[in-house]
Amino acid sequence: MSDAPVLLVTGGSRGIGAAVSLGAARQGWRVAVNYASAKAAADDVVAAIKGAGGEAIAIQGDVGIAADISAIFAAVDKHFGRLDGLVNNAGIVATVERVDEMSPERIERMLRVNVAGSILCAAEAVRRMSSRHGGKGGAIVNISSMAAVLGSASQYVDYAASKAAIDTFTIGLSREVAAEGVRVNAIRPGVIETDLHASGGLPDRARELAPMIPMKRPGTPAEVADAVLYLLSPAASYVTGAILNVSGGR
Repeated sequence: MSDAPVLLVTGGSRGIGAAVSLGAARQGWRVAVNYASAKAAADDVVAAIKGAGGEAIAIQGDVGIAADISAIFAAVDKHFGRLDGLVNNAGIVATVERVDEMSPERIERMLRVNVAGSILCAAEAVRRMSSRHGGKGGAIVNISSMAAVLGSASQYVDYAASKAAIDTFTIGLSREVAAEGVRVNAIRPGVIETDLHASGGLPDRARELAPMIPMKRPGTPAEVADAVLYLLSPAASYVTGAILNVSGGR
């Protein structure tokens, strides 16, 4: 049985999650690629990892459903028998609306998936990695957003608020488990070329915002993944509670 570390990436089938999954595998991680509904995309990521000589599995589960989260981690336990890292990447964005136009159902779902889902996944990871629970340590990287700082007025303030909650959660959890061998950090991506914009009804958003970015271009999923992989690595052994902007200066 391999002694290589195991990483779970939620929302690992596309965009930033896929880039993290592929990059982690190249660095020697065995990868659990979680997906909610994009089975074909997750299978493609797994196939690419296996084709390059790595080990990976796809695990279906919606992080907005507590029972699914339990099942995701149970699948990791069954297949790998260990967990060394978690990337809380799964998240949603909704269509452009002002706050006074948003339905209660939209807001509840946004917070359930983006906030509660990440907290519950982190709790499962801590139970496996913390020395308090007999674990050997590990690292958690939460995917936040520059929206947490900018607010996303007249677009999706609820999404921005959910990511601000992730920032605070990152700091609090990092201090809670710092002496237990678990490091907790976050990445705040800026405008990145992914299909997240299309799911929010703005497929051309990255290109349209490019002139407002100091570097004059959107970022790529691979550029975000590089920062995530650094925070997961031994090179970041004294880094916890950090929130790193990967935003082209925006």
